[in-house]
Parts: sequence; C-alpha cells; structure tokens
Amino acid sequence: MAVAYVQEFAIADRSTTNYDWVKDQIGEGPFDGLICHTAGFDDDAGVFRILDVWESREQGERFLAEHVQPLIEQGPSAFPNPDSFTPPTRDLFYELHDVIT
Repeated sequence: MAVAYVQEFAIADRSTTNYDWVKDQIGEGPFDGLICHTAGFDDDAGVFRILDVWESREQGERFLAEHVQPLIEQGPSAFPNPDSFTPPTRDLFYELHDVIT
C-alpha cells in the first residue's frame, strides 16, 4: 500500500540552506520505493513542507533511518545554518487511497 510521508517545519526564514545541505549529503538516489519527493513553502500555513510518496511505509522508514536520521543526530552544529535548525512541527505517514504518476 502506497503511503505519504509529511514533515513540516515552522518558517523561521525563507532559507533552504539546511534542506539543501541534507539533500546534498543524501544524494539524488534512486531510493528504493520512492515514488515522488516534493519540498516547498506553504506561506498560508506558515511552514516549509516535505511530502514524499513511498511504495510502502517500511521503505520510507528505512530511508529515514539510513539516510536522514544519522544527519539529524549530528545536531544543529553540523548544519550550515544552525540558527534555523528546528525540529519538525509535523512528522507523519498516512496510507494513500490512490496515486497517479
């Protein structure tokens, strides 16, 4: 069953320096099970939102554990813009009824 993964971060500023650094560390893939990745500002909600679509929750969780979490565990000082390093205000998976690619 396909799932969506959502992370939202309160907009402290419009810098994407930390996001871009994480993406550069992770690389372009391909990543097992990733159908789609998006990231951008939702000014109405006041958040920077990451939305991924995965073939399964297990594949998404494995990607996070192997690629993202080790970077986060380094702490803010590892990031190029430590002052804007914030934990997500929203972080969840949910099952999708339909995916069109």
